[in-house]
Amino acid sequence: MEQKKQQEEEQELNPCPICLGPVKQEAYLDRCFHKFCYNCIARWAKHVAGLHSQAQFTLKCPYCRSDNNSIVYECEGDYFQRHYLNNDPTESAFFSKAHKFRLRCYYCEPAGAIYDKFNVQRFWKLRKYLQPNKWLQVWLKREIQALTQEEDVDVVVYHILGSIESFTRQNKREHSKRTIEDFKALIFDAAMPFLIGRTKRFVNEIELFLVSGLNIEAYDEVYLQCVKMVTSGAVHEDDEERLQEVNGQLPYLHFFDEDSDN
Repeated sequence: MEQKKQQEEEQELNPCPICLGPVKQEAYLDRCFHKFCYNCIARWAKHVAGLHSQAQFTLKCPYCRSDNNSIVYECEGDYFQRHYLNNDPTESAFFSKAHKFRLRCYYCEPAGAIYDKFNVQRFWKLRKYLQPNKWLQVWLKREIQALTQEEDVDVVVYHILGSIESFTRQNKREHSKRTIEDFKALIFDAAMPFLIGRTKRFVNEIELFLVSGLNIEAYDEVYLQCVKMVTSGAVHEDDEERLQEVNGQLPYLHFFDEDSDN
């Protein structure tokens, strides 16, 4: 009872800046992180778009006036939804079939099947993580581009690579006692500000890629087979094409776009 009263008081102190009432279905703008009712901010975005003759790809926060690219909502545990603003497919040619395939991977659960393909415990026991992986930087860039749907992610990639290299240097010391859990915690902390709800799964995906020892194309093929096993062969035809043409270009995706009236 006391906790409910405290929540009500908090809502009164922090109302939605648009309707000035208690926030319903919390939603955040992705850059400034100001909180609104989802319907309020979605309708605001539609209203602002209607004032311009050309499509708008950013939205000024009605509270602080900073530019934002998307509305984040339904944040529950490790999952969230994202509504992008008027993305034009012709403006995002960098998003390839490989990006599309990798983003789809985050919406299925082939973890058990793919872990069976590789000996994870042996990888850590033999300290193979100390060996450099020449494909890691390119794989990380594609992975983060797929998750954020943004092209320029070099800063994020170098930040995460720096964390991995720091862990590797420390473990090259003879008496280092840092564990797998330490590695995952380090990467989680580095990636969390950028990937938010997808961070935990992203850390597991990094481990799988490192353990596999495969190049990007071979790893994708193994992963696709595992996805097929989990989904009983129900794999989108674009994924099959991707294996034939890994570098083919694909228009920008709209995975979370919704009509704000719904």
